[in-house]
Amino acid sequence: MRHLNYTHLLYFWNVAREGSIARAAEILHLTPQTISGQLKLLEEAVGEPLFNRVGRGLALTETGRVVNQYADEIFQLGAELTQRVKSKQALMPTTLHVGIVNSIPKLVALRVIEPALSLDDPVRVICQEGDLDYLLGDLAVHRLDLIISDHPLPSGSHVKAYNHALGESDISFFAHKSIARRFAQFPESLDDAPMLLPVANSPLRRSLDDWFEREDVTPRVVAEFDDSALLKAFGEAGLGIFPAPSAIADEVCSMYHSRILGRVSDIGERYFAISPERRLKHPAVLAITESARQRLD
Repeated sequence: MRHLNYTHLLYFWNVAREGSIARAAEILHLTPQTISGQLKLLEEAVGEPLFNRVGRGLALTETGRVVNQYADEIFQLGAELTQRVKSKQALMPTTLHVGIVNSIPKLVALRVIEPALSLDDPVRVICQEGDLDYLLGDLAVHRLDLIISDHPLPSGSHVKAYNHALGESDISFFAHKSIARRFAQFPESLDDAPMLLPVANSPLRRSLDDWFEREDVTPRVVAEFDDSALLKAFGEAGLGIFPAPSAIADEVCSMYHSRILGRVSDIGERYFAISPERRLKHPAVLAITESARQRLD
C-alpha cells in the first residue's frame, strides 16, 4: 500500500457516510468529478476497490468497510482534538477499548472493569462483547486494548497475545425468593427441579453436567442461554434455579431478588485478561488486573 493521503481518506469517508458521491460533493462544496478522481487515487493507493455500485448509490466493499472503520476512528480523534483545543481542557480521557467474552457474567465484568473508572487521570472505557475468536481478531488489528475472558488464549493461537490471570470463583445456585423454599434440601432438591443453564458448549455447562452426574441429580432444564444476564433475568422471574459465581453472590441476591440454595466448591470459573503486552503498562489495565486479583476469590 502506497503512502496514504488523508484528504483522499476524508473524501472517501464522506462518500461512505452519504452513500453517494453527489451528496458528499454538496457537503464538501466540491464537484462530483473532483471527488471521483480523488477516490480513484485512494483505491490505487489501497490496491483494491472500495465501493460497489448498487442502483443509484454506492455500497462499501469488504476492503471499503475495513478502511471506513479506521477512517471513523481517525476523524473521531480529529474531532476530539478540535474540541480540546477550543475548550482548552487540561485533561482529555484516555480511551480504553475492552472486549468482554459474552459468557462472562456482566456483574463480574463490572467488578473487573470498574477500577479503571476511578483513576485520577480520566479514562473512557469502550466495551465490546463477543465470542473469544471474534474479539481476538480485533485485538490482533489493535481495535481492542484488552480482552476479559473466562478461558485463556487458546494454545496454538496465531494472535500474539498473553494471558494475565485475574482470579477465580466457585459457583453457587440461586432461586428467586418466591420459589427458594421448595429447594431447601440442597443438592437433593435439584433433582427434577426447573433449571436455567448456560448453553451446552460452554466450559461452565460441561462442569455443571459432570457435577450433576456425580451428585446423582437430574434437573429439568427449561432454558439455556449464551448471555448470563438474560439467564439471571429468567431466574428473577421465578422460572428456574440458576448458577452464578459465588464472588458476586451478594449482588445477585440483591439485584435479582434471589437466595442462595447452595455453594459448590469443586466447580469454578477462572478469569483472564488477554493483552498484546507480556508486561502490562497501561495505567487502566494495571488498575483492572491488580484490583481483580484482590476482589475475585
